[in-house]
Amino acid sequence: MSADHQTGRMVWHTSSDLREHVANADAFLRERPTENTVLLTVAATLRERGHHAYGTVDPLFGWCRSSGGEVVGAFLHTPPRGVLLSHMPVEAARALPDELAALGRRFGEIHGHAPLVEAFTARQREIAGAPRLMRHERLYRLGELAWPSPAPAGSARRARPGDRAALVSWHDAFAREIGDPESVATVAVDYRIGYGGLLVWEVDGVATSMAGVSRPIADMARIGPVYTPPEFRGRGYAGAVTAAASEVARQAGAREVLLFADMANPTSNGLYQRLGFRAAGDYLVMAFD
Repeated sequence: MSADHQTGRMVWHTSSDLREHVANADAFLRERPTENTVLLTVAATLRERGHHAYGTVDPLFGWCRSSGGEVVGAFLHTPPRGVLLSHMPVEAARALPDELAALGRRFGEIHGHAPLVEAFTARQREIAGAPRLMRHERLYRLGELAWPSPAPAGSARRARPGDRAALVSWHDAFAREIGDPESVATVAVDYRIGYGGLLVWEVDGVATSMAGVSRPIADMARIGPVYTPPEFRGRGYAGAVTAAASEVARQAGAREVLLFADMANPTSNGLYQRLGFRAAGDYLVMAFD
């Protein structure tokens, strides 16, 4: 299925075919991998794990072309998760709710760079009513990695199948803390363990913290989730496992190492800055009931 809708001098194209999305939007997204980190990693996961990696409803892909035929924006929707926006002109973001409404596409959330989400929301509120802010996130880019000093006891290692039960529980707890009810912890843990993308910090044989790391794509990798159970907090384990995951990402070839932090959590934001992460942009997750 594909459709085209004109927006002023731009045209939105939509399709449920991943191959069509890659053929039209992938090169555009790779030009600015920092801003498009989530769209790139989600599309890569769909290519690897199949069309329904995130749910049973078909994904929807979209790309916007200028009057000259150049791709200037893109989005992804993988139900039950929300719509993800790439960088794009503000007018394209403002027009996208009408394109989705014309397709009868229902979604609960929108995620993207703050000015674009605000433009999208200004129109979507007229269609679906007032939204609510779920999260204000800051995207960070790693400069020079600074390991925690003094370093906590223990060391990092890659997660193993024997860690699965604990890590599924930790993923669920992390999802509850950030308000993400659509997280499928078992799928996420199995996938990350399978490619070595989940690290744990271990002290005397006990796992105390975890950090995920995405596969490098377009010379970029993203850290997350980072989680420490309450009984192990305040001992430096989260910083240490994040630093270890950052090293793993760079050793795998990522020149850009990124992560998102919830602005409602000053502790994590301060921690990441001490590790050498610098702000790269503000992002919003808005929910529509």
